[in-house]
Amino acid sequence: KQSCTLLEGGVRNLISPQATHFSYVEVTLQKPLSLMAFTLCMRVATELRGEREIILFAYRIPSHDELNVWRELDGRFSIYIGGEGVHFHIPELSSMQTQLCVTWDSSSGAAAFFINDKKSLTKIFKRGHIIRSEGRIVLGQDPDAFLGGFDVKQSFVGEILDVNLWDYVLSDTEVQDTFVRKRGNVIDWETTQLNINGEVVVVDVQL
Repeated sequence: KQSCTLLEGGVRNLISPQATHFSYVEVTLQKPLSLMAFTLCMRVATELRGEREIILFAYRIPSHDELNVWRELDGRFSIYIGGEGVHFHIPELSSMQTQLCVTWDSSSGAAAFFINDKKSLTKIFKRGHIIRSEGRIVLGQDPDAFLGGFDVKQSFVGEILDVNLWDYVLSDTEVQDTFVRKRGNVIDWETTQLNINGEVVVVDVQL
């Protein structure tokens, strides 16, 4: 059964109990997204395994996907910016919550993942690109249209929380402090408004 709920700010976990083509969360931005650098952090847990694509974060403008984070069919993780991707071999997700961060800087092209405070190697990717505004952020699905065209075989199943986005690259030390006291200036998980759709369950982590 499809449903839609507008959820105001607070401390909450998003749980997607099963694969669907209609369950997702749209995230309200604190400011327009026009980025020459970013840090994206979240906690994530999933028991999905094998040759299965998993969308972790999707930002789409009307014409194309502008910023996506994936777990690929072959188990690698990837960042897609402006329709082009770069891939990393990093530890697999599990049923235990993983602290996942992604950083990218346009001036140098430097891109990296952090898994539980440990940093991957740095790769050079999309140097000089600007992430364009006027898009929508979706958790749980990969929109092949501006807000639709979802594929159940790419949907997220599991738990996502503490999603924060900054319009600059945090230092390595700041990334390590992210889940203690840092809050994003583009997405602040404690205050941002969420549009809950489908079978996504919201759990208050303070309960």
